[in-house]
Amino acid sequence: MNDLTLPDIAAQASRQALPLEWVGMRGIALPVLLNDKILPATADAGVSLDNGESRGIHMSRLYLALEMLEQETLTHGLLRRVLQRFLNSHDGLSNSAYLNIHTDLLLKRPALVSPLAGWKSYPISIEARLKNAMFHVELKIALPYSSTCPCSAALSRQLIQQQFIDDFANRTLHHAEVLGWLGSPDGIVATPHSQRSTAQLRLRLQDDLDDLPLIAVIDDAEAALGTAVQTAVKRADEQAFALANGQNLMFCEDAARRLNLALKRSPGIRGFRVRVIHTESLHAHDAVAESRWNWEAV
Repeated sequence: MNDLTLPDIAAQASRQALPLEWVGMRGIALPVLLNDKILPATADAGVSLDNGESRGIHMSRLYLALEMLEQETLTHGLLRRVLQRFLNSHDGLSNSAYLNIHTDLLLKRPALVSPLAGWKSYPISIEARLKNAMFHVELKIALPYSSTCPCSAALSRQLIQQQFIDDFANRTLHHAEVLGWLGSPDGIVATPHSQRSTAQLRLRLQDDLDDLPLIAVIDDAEAALGTAVQTAVKRADEQAFALANGQNLMFCEDAARRLNLALKRSPGIRGFRVRVIHTESLHAHDAVAESRWNWEAV
């Protein structure tokens, strides 16, 4: 083996002196520690290339800095230290550092009535940026829930009323007969349509937080919607879910407003962008609504 120094092409001068806003890697596989659990994740890591004379950055230095994520719980402080290490390793080249982490948060959720419980997966992304000593963190969370259309509920009630008139016109009513009619498919001739829906939350966090408020945000959002999808259920749970849907009729506009009000009360959030998607069971297209609060550019 010879003693020649290995060439460093990245250190050579660029043929075209031009700064670049972002240079790095995407889709890096790594584990992260969240809520005392090790979760498989992918990361996008990069820095700006502000020195336009430089040919490129040192990507291996970014990769090695990500080892910090394996050793500590993911917090505001850890994210900032990783980004600062990105910049320290690119002194004279970069003024901005970026780190996006994508994973699925697994939470065990209880059934509505029975003692059963099961696991739910929540896709999340954590996006951190350090630029000119300004540090920002955003969370992206996707929440599945059920939504029952208020219009179809009203139309169904009208059809049931008409069927009642047709079946009991000019007749003396008896309690047992009406009770049996209410429990038969001949009486309840129509039901409202509901659909699997998704709330996409994009949250800008306060800069002085110690921990990432993932579970608190999920709990607040699901409580506001009232019809989070279930895991393990018995018939009593399914009946309770039907009741919850009947008591929480909502258009996509209603869901967006509920989340807006709930997230404003949720601690640690200084701005958000909410998008709800109702995957229609009546139409071949989706119904969508968005809401924002304090969503200024940074």
